[in-house]
Amino acid sequence: MSTEIDSLDWEARFVAFLGRDGQFGDAAHDLGHVRRVVRSALDLAQSESAQGDVVFAAAWLHDCVAVPKKSIDRPRASLLAAQAAARFLGEAGWKPQQIPQIAHAIEAHSFTANLAPRTVEAQVVQDADRLDALGAHGLARCLMLAGSWNSALVHPDDPWANHREWDDTQYAVDHFFTKLLGLPSTMKTHAGRLEAQKRSELLQTFLRELARERGERSPI
Repeated sequence: MSTEIDSLDWEARFVAFLGRDGQFGDAAHDLGHVRRVVRSALDLAQSESAQGDVVFAAAWLHDCVAVPKKSIDRPRASLLAAQAAARFLGEAGWKPQQIPQIAHAIEAHSFTANLAPRTVEAQVVQDADRLDALGAHGLARCLMLAGSWNSALVHPDDPWANHREWDDTQYAVDHFFTKLLGLPSTMKTHAGRLEAQKRSELLQTFLRELARERGERSPI
């Protein structure tokens, strides 16, 4: 992967743009999340021989429009972010021929939007974003977000959903089963799949230990 832009100069511009409203999306979508996605995306881009400039910009701007997770507009969040990013990049003087590629990578990154990435750059950004939902950071983000919603850790009577439907709007652990544990199978790049499997193992270990401490049979 190679880049032609001044990454430090653009990084400062991106940080200023993301913080233009004085805040980021939520407890799980802060500047730390963005920086981790950028780092993972650039690593994956090198493995996949993707265009570094496109990946760099798309990873930085993938969450540039904050839509609350429980909002009815949440499925449109990545489209809104793609449109805002395209406007910003055009006004800031980014290479015009790359802006549609960057916008597509941003729009396609979202799990909720469920769009197929058409380019290797979009695959890289999607994988990088999903990697941050796994492993130690993914575990912490899940619990932080659940706490901000005042959600319980587990259902008090049926924590492993033996006699109910999973409901990750009410119980943090349910989110592991509605989304997180399935992410490795959605990875588009080889390097992304390998890293996702490693990070998923930590989530599975957490669930087994949680069940053991509760005196219950492990669900996995």
